[in-house]
Amino acid sequence: MIKHIVLFKLKEEAGGRSKQKNIEIAKDIAAGFMEGIPSVRSVQVVTKTPGAPDDSVDMALICEFDNLDGLRAYKKHPLHVTFGDHMRSVRESRTSIDYTV
Repeated sequence: MIKHIVLFKLKEEAGGRSKQKNIEIAKDIAAGFMEGIPSVRSVQVVTKTPGAPDDSVDMALICEFDNLDGLRAYKKHPLHVTFGDHMRSVRESRTSIDYTV
């Protein structure tokens, strides 16, 4: 099993929307991953706890796949491309890790 974790620090405002609204949009898009992308085995979007240190990231996307081929298929899937396009427009920074569970 492959776990894919992406951490995002978001702009306070982007696209005329607040950080919180942009997180909600990201969550809405990611909510379709399980049904829309066959290789996704699990998906979770988590956000920073209110009051957590300011240097914490704002949001994490956590997905699981059977193997690297599944991860590669996910990265090319139109739903993921839509998610990526949104996040590129609202983020300050992004980092990720893919590892074997």
